[in-house]
Amino acid sequence: MSTQHSGGSRAYLVSIVLVAVLGGLLFGYDTAVISGAEKGLQAFFMGAEDFTYTDFWHGFTSSSALIGCIIGSALSGVLASRLGRKRSLIFAGIMFFLSAWGSMCPETMVLPEGKPNLTLLIVFNIYRVIGGIGVGLASAVCPMYIGEIAPSNIRGMLVSWNQFAIIFGQLVVYFVNFFILGDHVAPAIASIGNGMNEILNGAEAAWAIESGWRYMFGSEMVPAGLFAILICFVPETPRYLAMVGQDDKAERILARINGADKAKEILNDIKNTVTEKRERLMTYGFLCIFVGVMLSVFQQAVGINAVLYYAPRIYEAMGFDNPMMLTVFNGIVNLGFTCVAIFTVEKLGRKPLLIVGSLGMAIGAIGVAITFNNPSLQLLCMVSIMIYSASFMFSWGPICWVLIAEVFPNTIRGAAVAIAVAFQWIFNWIVSTSFVPLSNSMGYWFTYGLYGVICVLAAVFVWKLVPETKGKTLEDMSRLWKKE
Repeated sequence: MSTQHSGGSRAYLVSIVLVAVLGGLLFGYDTAVISGAEKGLQAFFMGAEDFTYTDFWHGFTSSSALIGCIIGSALSGVLASRLGRKRSLIFAGIMFFLSAWGSMCPETMVLPEGKPNLTLLIVFNIYRVIGGIGVGLASAVCPMYIGEIAPSNIRGMLVSWNQFAIIFGQLVVYFVNFFILGDHVAPAIASIGNGMNEILNGAEAAWAIESGWRYMFGSEMVPAGLFAILICFVPETPRYLAMVGQDDKAERILARINGADKAKEILNDIKNTVTEKRERLMTYGFLCIFVGVMLSVFQQAVGINAVLYYAPRIYEAMGFDNPMMLTVFNGIVNLGFTCVAIFTVEKLGRKPLLIVGSLGMAIGAIGVAITFNNPSLQLLCMVSIMIYSASFMFSWGPICWVLIAEVFPNTIRGAAVAIAVAFQWIFNWIVSTSFVPLSNSMGYWFTYGLYGVICVLAAVFVWKLVPETKGKTLEDMSRLWKKE
């Protein structure tokens, strides 16, 4: 469809958004690639002679990317404000590519190839942190970019596609890892006490230990390179261009998306809210920042990563013989229910989806707490997990990103989004690292009961404090918070 004088070009908008959501796909790809590679990686470094690769080292190595995620999200506000949204995403793409290459070949033509040692482990983790910086940056800037480029009447739907891309990226890497492993055997690692491990089928799993994990990490170079190249061809957001005084460019982009007449109206509205390039973070009050931060906190505190990261462990503990098959099925369900949000967010609004999703998660979590250790209720327990996960996917999964992208006024959006997303990664780390010790010490009934209570609190928080942003322009946010 060509650009039209009155209505703009929907094809142009869709092409921009499709490139931007590749950042979300890389977000999902990078965070999930470790699931297939971690056993081979563990077995490889267990062969080191200058140090003992303990369970602690493996736990740190498996989650080191989260350190980068916190750093990247914290820096996103500064980078998005100073470099712009587009150049920040280009930087994120470069970080993804460097991390994929370096994680595949951490020897970097300097260290002895294929010789595990402590130095190599440190270098590998540095590359994983670099990838995490890309994830943290993309997690903040991708929804911000889409939110600022999209017309208000379909903004929620388009930002929701970012969450779809994240879940799709996770599914893609599950299949990529499966095909890379092929007929080879993943190494079986057994704990022998005091944080020590041994390989039970080392001879049969030699290829997976030496090469398999490298190809899994290296596979990310394909989507990362594609993203870094394609993002160079999308425009900067009109909101950012107006903030730096490039009104002509901003109007041209707005005209291609919305039509010439509407573009002038939108640009005037933008300029009325960006008379100052930068305002103090608290210009619009404490509640504005508090709502954005707590949206991020609740998105993680409801405990979803206890399912996304540990699904095979949970299904195995339930007594199922095929935990990986159930995990893949759960992933397909997640993808389907993310589509529910995409196609209803502009009709039903943000708040109703969040409230219904919170209550659905509460029912699912409490169902798991009640049925977990009862063999006769095994199927009901599995269904409860599915309800819990699916409820997140049509509510807190995508809608949180939609609200974070649009709830803050233009002049503080970069800094405010950075703070909110940093809190999201911090609580991601807290939930991810606390689930296993919490469930082992207090039991699944307590752990999922706690998540159920938090889900109810999340529903109350949304009902009482979160404004409905459906149909509002980003410029309306300045007026909304100044009235509070």
